[in-house]
Amino acid sequence: MAAIGNLRHRPARRLGQLYAGLVLYGVSMAMMIRSSLGLDPWDVFHQGLARQTGLSFGTATIAVGAVVLLLWIPLRQRPGLGTVSNVVVVGLVVDATLALLPAGLPLPTRIGLLVGGIVANGAATGLYLGARLGPGPRDGLMTGYVARRPGRSIRLVRTVIEITVLALGWLLGGTVGVGTVAYALAIGPLAQFFIPLFAVPAESTPDVPSGTLAELR
Repeated sequence: MAAIGNLRHRPARRLGQLYAGLVLYGVSMAMMIRSSLGLDPWDVFHQGLARQTGLSFGTATIAVGAVVLLLWIPLRQRPGLGTVSNVVVVGLVVDATLALLPAGLPLPTRIGLLVGGIVANGAATGLYLGARLGPGPRDGLMTGYVARRPGRSIRLVRTVIEITVLALGWLLGGTVGVGTVAYALAIGPLAQFFIPLFAVPAESTPDVPSGTLAELR
């Protein structure tokens, strides 16, 4: 298993960028939730699970992230600091932000929250992946699977996984709507713009596995 995310190279910038990205990611999730116009596939699943179990949205996010991280074991993936931080920080931030953002807002405000949330999510993705301290557990599951089976397309694997969690989340009561479609259409181009913008230049031997920064392009 290759070690990823060592901190010998530009530690201050990379740590700051990692946690700024994770905090922004949690805020963006809360903005989309409060829009009530639809969530991305994983958050549809998180919301459905939260509604069925009585857990907070953030706690459900943390629980799912921890379970997904366990699936890295048979894939011989090694998590980085960013991976473990992703599991904890995003869930805590989304709950804190939901406590501050009221529900039942007027439609124009909800549309603004949706659009802002999607753009912020793309920027957050660029920040935390660009820090080169390890992908999130869900992204690492996809890249790890493809690394073990080189003939598989990461786009296909990602699509299959996200359609599966979307369907499960919808059955559990998660919100699917125009925001789900808007996210699916926008996140790829947004990530393609923000990932190179925030990518920390690698050392002579890159410490991010091939595909990590390209997985959302």
